[in-house]
Amino acid sequence: KEILEKHHGLFPLQWQGVTGNSCVPGQAGWEQLLSDCSAFLFYGMERFLSHVSPARLVAMNIPECRLVMLLDLVRSEKSYRRIRNSDTHKSCLPTAVEGPTEAAALLSLAGARSIIANQWYTTLQENAERLEILSENLLSVGRTTGQTVRILQK
Repeated sequence: KEILEKHHGLFPLQWQGVTGNSCVPGQAGWEQLLSDCSAFLFYGMERFLSHVSPARLVAMNIPECRLVMLLDLVRSEKSYRRIRNSDTHKSCLPTAVEGPTEAAALLSLAGARSIIANQWYTTLQENAERLEILSENLLSVGRTTGQTVRILQK
């Protein structure tokens, strides 16, 4: 919320979505958010595709989405139990396509033009630092996604 408030006045953009953990969108909610955006930020626990159905994502058409930022792959004891319980009801194939590389590929096939995503599990603090760097460089400084990713790599 602090980052949204900090950068809210920089551009005449509409910021919309879901913040906090009181309301987690269902499949239709995620599809609506992805379909109506020029940039999409997922900042959450576990794998992005454990929240959004890969089968439904591959059928989506999101060519207006210029940038997807997936700051996922954070694990807590509660999120691990949730994902473990969810994964026990799936076969190996659906679970295998929920990784970060697969998420990037499916988003690209759906029409997203650029994707920034974690490749391995991380902490909430590290993702908070990444979000600060991303928002500062993309929104305040006006760097390109490529320049911003290079800064993150350093």
